Amino acid sequence: MNDRGALGRYGEDLAARRLRETGMAILERNWRCQTGEIDIIARHVDTLVICEVKTRRAGSYEHPMAAVTPRKAERLRRLAARWLSERWLVRYGRPPTGGVRIDLVGVVLPQRGAPVVEHAQGVA
Repeated sequence: MNDRGALGRYGEDLAARRLRETGMAILERNWRCQTGEIDIIARHVDTLVICEVKTRRAGSYEHPMAAVTPRKAERLRRLAARWLSERWLVRYGRPPTGGVRIDLVGVVLPQRGAPVVEHAQGVA
């Protein structure tokens, strides 16, 4: 795996750990279809949570929390709808009672010290 792939996987592992610590159950990771990928799909009480994870090394061009542009947000909404119809509705037959929320987990890796993990709820 290349350095970028390893960086992304490490960030997603940290993000999944943080989400579990907040009481979420991870349903699936790295779900792919022809139109894109969802990094983490989780359930928080009765809400389905679609999580985009962005990992950056400290000092990189863009802070990870700035990564969800309007275009990316629309793509995440389309992917969420597709996952919901292909996975959730097949299993449960109805939408989640708490609805669907799109979150962003930003991970910054400093040159020294512990990673900084930020979780923003309802970004799109």
